[in-house]
Amino acid sequence: MTGEARSIQTIVAEADRCATRGDVAAARLLLDEAVKLKPDDVDSWLKLASMCRAAGDIEAAMRAASGALNAEPLHFVALLLRASLLERQGSSEAGEAYGRALAQRPDAALPPQLAAMVGRATERYRTHIARNEAHLAAAMTDAEQAASPDEAARMKRFRTNTLRLTRAYHAEPTHYHYPGLSEREFHDRTLFAWLPQLEAATDAIAADFERVMSAERAELVPYIQYPDGVPLRQWKALNHSSEWTAIHLLQNGRRIDANARHCEATMAVLSTIPQPRIPNCSPNAMFSLLAPGAHIPPHHGVANTRLVCHLPLIVPDGCSFRVGAETRCWRRGEAFVFDDTIEHEAANESGMLRVVLIFDLWHPGLAPIEREAVTILMTTHGAGGDGAL
Repeated sequence: MTGEARSIQTIVAEADRCATRGDVAAARLLLDEAVKLKPDDVDSWLKLASMCRAAGDIEAAMRAASGALNAEPLHFVALLLRASLLERQGSSEAGEAYGRALAQRPDAALPPQLAAMVGRATERYRTHIARNEAHLAAAMTDAEQAASPDEAARMKRFRTNTLRLTRAYHAEPTHYHYPGLSEREFHDRTLFAWLPQLEAATDAIAADFERVMSAERAELVPYIQYPDGVPLRQWKALNHSSEWTAIHLLQNGRRIDANARHCEATMAVLSTIPQPRIPNCSPNAMFSLLAPGAHIPPHHGVANTRLVCHLPLIVPDGCSFRVGAETRCWRRGEAFVFDDTIEHEAANESGMLRVVLIFDLWHPGLAPIEREAVTILMTTHGAGGDGAL
């Protein structure tokens, strides 16, 4: 150990003893000496800031906090201290400063005193964000009222992204990415003229589901069916599980007659919908059954050239579906179309079964010639099974 290190160690130890017996002025003088000897010693800067604050010298405390951040710009405690000092000064920057500090919070458990500081910081930051959101919402009221529902929803999302209440999610297909297509978690209903017809058939489709469920030779299978030896990651718990099962009507472009023959109304409606027709890939349609307490982990679909539609049939309370930053509750008979290449997940926190009709369809941003090109590429590339829902 060098003489300088011993000297600093001795100075800081003496400062600690002064602070313990309440001699703030003496501790402050000693810590001033310590940071001059070693300007990159974050702990000494933080102790100096604490002594300055105890003496009521907020300006000096702020300078000491800045010294700590000069030494280590992302130091969590230093950022938290700076935010609290800004609040003490009545600065309008305090709210954002709390947010920057909380972004650096370590994952490990915190000591009780620091945990209490974090709780207070979180409360202050939430208040700051709520105040900002109300201010921005008021400023945008006229624009949102003049907008269509879809435009207004995007304006609101722009606002929440700006405030970091939500973040931007993007299409991340596992296999096929077609450039230039719009990325929307849930797509505007007006783009799909067939949605009212689908929703009007809810009772008939639900009756088909009951019929196929009671049929002796119908096929109810686990949705996730990977062979042994495949790295599963998030699918391990659901592989070959009865927690998430499916009754396939159309699978990788093939009609599953054991099920489809019991579902005339459903198949009739599906025949009117612009589904991709790609050999060994699409169309796909199924009744999706999610058991009580089951959770489908966050994941991405295979191709952004298609979207996915849900028609809820049996939806107990406690079920939810998240795509990107938007979470919806399924409601019987209310269909929606979403981009499954954006991170999404589902949960059934009820004590009852949840059933949804799910099928794929062309992304409306693809021109007919582009759909033809997608079909050619996937067929030539050999997309067997890659288009499954």
